[in-house]
Amino acid sequence: MNDNAFTFVAIRPATPSDASAIAAIYAPYVEKTAISFEYDAPDETEMRNRIEITLANYPWLVAEQDGIVVGYAYLSQFKERPAYRWAAETSIYVEWNHRQSGVGRLLYDALEQEAKSHGILNLNACIAFREDMDERLPSGSIPFHQRMGYTKVAHFHQCGFKFRRWYDIVGMEKIIGSHE
Repeated sequence: MNDNAFTFVAIRPATPSDASAIAAIYAPYVEKTAISFEYDAPDETEMRNRIEITLANYPWLVAEQDGIVVGYAYLSQFKERPAYRWAAETSIYVEWNHRQSGVGRLLYDALEQEAKSHGILNLNACIAFREDMDERLPSGSIPFHQRMGYTKVAHFHQCGFKFRRWYDIVGMEKIIGSHE
């Protein structure tokens, strides 16, 4: 755990004005890892657009430490059909030097509460994976989700190609509401 773990972190709704900070957090994940299957990091304008589109239907949260955005998490549509309305996909990114500081847990706890207030019952995470984990794929995502109460429900093989290698996707799910 790094030294940032004991500093106050505030969680708040994202706004389009957070686009620059969010783009800066996301860029290393796109450029240096297979955590994201994007090839090109979105710029501030593209990120602002993504935030606005997401906020029309789902929550997007940021974590701030001393007024600086150090992480973000959001929900997005799981599938297009109306019967999927009670499920959402989760995404989370923490500034590289703040990983393993507790910021991710704070964001996911708050995101889960937001999901419940939106009537979401199932949270789904799609996580890049390789049996022979490599330097482009840090191994913390699956254990993090397990600690947060997610269980593995799917494994899609060699569905993403990045850095001249094939990567799998592991689907993890957390049920947060009653299916009555």
